[in-house]
Amino acid sequence: MTTTNQTGQRSWLQDMKRPKRGVPEGLWLRCDGCGGTVFRNQVEENLSICPECDHHFYVATSARIRQLMDPDSFEEWYADMRPTDPLGFADRKPYAERLVDEQQRTGMTDACTVGRGYMRGRPLVFGMTDSAFIMGSMGSVVGEKLCRAVEQATEMSLPLVIVSGSGGGARMHEGIISLMQMAKVSAALARFRRARGLFISVLTNPTMGGVAASFASLGDVIIAEPNALVGFAGPRVVQATCKIELPDDFQTSEFLLKHGFVDRIIHRAQLRSELARIIDYCVH
Repeated sequence: MTTTNQTGQRSWLQDMKRPKRGVPEGLWLRCDGCGGTVFRNQVEENLSICPECDHHFYVATSARIRQLMDPDSFEEWYADMRPTDPLGFADRKPYAERLVDEQQRTGMTDACTVGRGYMRGRPLVFGMTDSAFIMGSMGSVVGEKLCRAVEQATEMSLPLVIVSGSGGGARMHEGIISLMQMAKVSAALARFRRARGLFISVLTNPTMGGVAASFASLGDVIIAEPNALVGFAGPRVVQATCKIELPDDFQTSEFLLKHGFVDRIIHRAQLRSELARIIDYCVH
């Protein structure tokens, strides 16, 4: 029954009891660059770049493939390759359980995707590591996929582009089996180079640890997105170990470009066209 006041009008107290219509969850994002709150759809339509400060957000593998490759041209290789638990490793949870949880959460079998596709009409072999899956760390499957992709690029005489988004380095859950992937992929790249293949390495935020110390640093051309964190140990670890004050931009793309580690910094909006241009210049 509706309550009314003495004048016969609906009571404002009755209106206050109606449930409030909240803002749908996930509609907004907080930008790590400027700290502002931005509309998620606007960010996604802008290649996952903040419209206020130009901060480059994380991009999932599926979205990165759509951004860089020609529509419906990417053919994934070794999609059913899955990691195992050779050491029976456990920290807060057994590694086998962690793998299942990560696979269900991300929809990926591991942190790496490789395959063949076309970029503005140019055929190439493409690979990517994704920080969403155990921080993009390099285990046996990641190393094996990358090694096979390099070998396929060598056999097919195609340029190779690998986008690195690995904040975890070598995956500690697999011990020495993980560490040996650094040497295995690097050796495959050495054979690829002897065959006069072109390898373009693209560094995104973050590219750290064993990935940065191996294949990500071996490109014939090394590209980075703006303000990406790239290095071996993190800045806080380096500062605590060396007991020195580090520059504000330490281990960023801009710092590495200034010191000759990176060849170019390319904005995400121009990345596809510039990669195609580099392929044209170096291959044809």
